[in-house]
Amino acid sequence: MFLTILITFISLIGLIVLHELGHFILAKKFGVKVEEFGVGLPPRIFGKKIGETVYSLNLLPFGAFVKILGEEERIDDPRSFNKKPIWQRASILLAGCLSFWIVSAVLLSVVMNLGVPRAISDDVSQTLNIPKVQIMTVSPGSPAETAGLRAGDTIREFKIQNSKFEIKKVKEVIELTEANKGKEITLTIERGKEIFEVNLVPRALPPQREGPIGIALSRIIVESYSWYQAIPKGILATGNLTFLIIQGWFGAIKNFFLGLPTGVQIMGPVGIFSLTAQISQLGVNYFLQFIATLSIYIALFNLLPIPAVDGGRLLFLGIEKIFKKPIPQKIEQRIGALCFSLLILLMIWVTIKDITKLF
Repeated sequence: MFLTILITFISLIGLIVLHELGHFILAKKFGVKVEEFGVGLPPRIFGKKIGETVYSLNLLPFGAFVKILGEEERIDDPRSFNKKPIWQRASILLAGCLSFWIVSAVLLSVVMNLGVPRAISDDVSQTLNIPKVQIMTVSPGSPAETAGLRAGDTIREFKIQNSKFEIKKVKEVIELTEANKGKEITLTIERGKEIFEVNLVPRALPPQREGPIGIALSRIIVESYSWYQAIPKGILATGNLTFLIIQGWFGAIKNFFLGLPTGVQIMGPVGIFSLTAQISQLGVNYFLQFIATLSIYIALFNLLPIPAVDGGRLLFLGIEKIFKKPIPQKIEQRIGALCFSLLILLMIWVTIKDITKLF
């Protein structure tokens, strides 16, 4: 368990470090003075100056930072961020977001090589790859949730009294469940390397679109590719995931304005950490796939036109390009401080909600 927590922690912090590294590399390339590259947030534990840049390790393990001359306060220096052409400043900001997509493409290429799950129908016969019936979603308040089932679990056997059935198709679970509604059943579950049994009672009158157990199932196989096939497939998967996430966001916004339930839940650092730790138990493939997806989410969030993130700074650069002069520094700082404060308050609220869900 400790190793799982440690790997999860390093992975999430690593994403932020690589993001800041993107800013760092482009700033150095364009001749902008980088005063400090820090892992963690101050207070500083120790630092070493190499050339003109201090490389530091800090006490609070909540990310990383790059201190670039002239980024926060405009300085009259030819090596200051604010003195560089707009396209160079924009490139430095975009480099941080681009690093997330690079990480995602690399991770998904590794997943394609190790083996990626693919859904198939019950009618498809398989000899090389052994199909598994996997839980895709678990409805809140359902017998499945009460029994502790999770998305990603595989159903291996269905037991009722003295009868035992090996599960290879989705329709087998559906038929057996329908025939035994209201009776206690036992499911043999595979979760990563762990195999265990759960007891539950399928509902005789389940809510609409939930089913007696309260799960959605898919029959999957795991396909793997050679490294030269995995790389382009990993890049393509990164593009597809990006499109699907954007499409999902637009759908959520549309539903919000139409007053329809979206089912979207905001999750903070604690919730993400907990979810990552759970997924890591399913195996390295699922863990890497989740980190890659999370990386794309963070990249897209960073591009939103909110002054507290890179997208907001890009918005200010766009305004500067249009009107041929930058927004007054005091106004920019006030807007940034206000949005940053609101973002911190949102994160505190979400974190409190995440913690209450754990207990």
